[in-house]
Amino acid sequence: MQAYQHEGTGEVTRLLVAARGGDRVAADRILPLVYDDLRRLARRHLRREMGERTIQATELVHEAYLKFGGSALGAADRSHFLALASHAMRQVLVDHARHDNAAKRGGGGEPITLSAGHAAAGPSVIDVLALDQALDRLGELSERLRRIVEYIFFGGMTHEEVAAILGVSTRTVERDWLKAKLFLHRELEEGNG
Repeated sequence: MQAYQHEGTGEVTRLLVAARGGDRVAADRILPLVYDDLRRLARRHLRREMGERTIQATELVHEAYLKFGGSALGAADRSHFLALASHAMRQVLVDHARHDNAAKRGGGGEPITLSAGHAAAGPSVIDVLALDQALDRLGELSERLRRIVEYIFFGGMTHEEVAAILGVSTRTVERDWLKAKLFLHRELEEGNG
């Protein structure tokens, strides 16, 4: 997995602290420092989609930033900022899938592939709405498990980065990641059966 650690990591954290203190110049300087990472995240989200795309990576970055922009200043560091962005991107894609389905009057959702590296057992094809519903059910059981899926699966974060954001051990993240994958696999299989 690609970790999002760069020379500017400390600079982003410093700017986040300054922005939370009301420094508008600092807030404006954050986006250019993380823009390439945001585009990588967007491409990662879009690679999971199959079929006709209704949104491009740049548009996904911009829509997600509009969605989470203000809350991003509450991020502890660059990794946390990117995790918030990844969550916003997922929400934008879910919104687009809902819009597309409404336009098709109930047509099939936008399918995505869970690779064998992420799925509990073998690859399977699901749609973004089914995954969103399964993540909602997971979040009802454990918000931490839901966040771990978002950070690792959608955000491409390492177990160590997730552990630092959540304030738990790497081993806890590894155990929770396994639990979450098993739960989602079961939920998505039941939904397709």
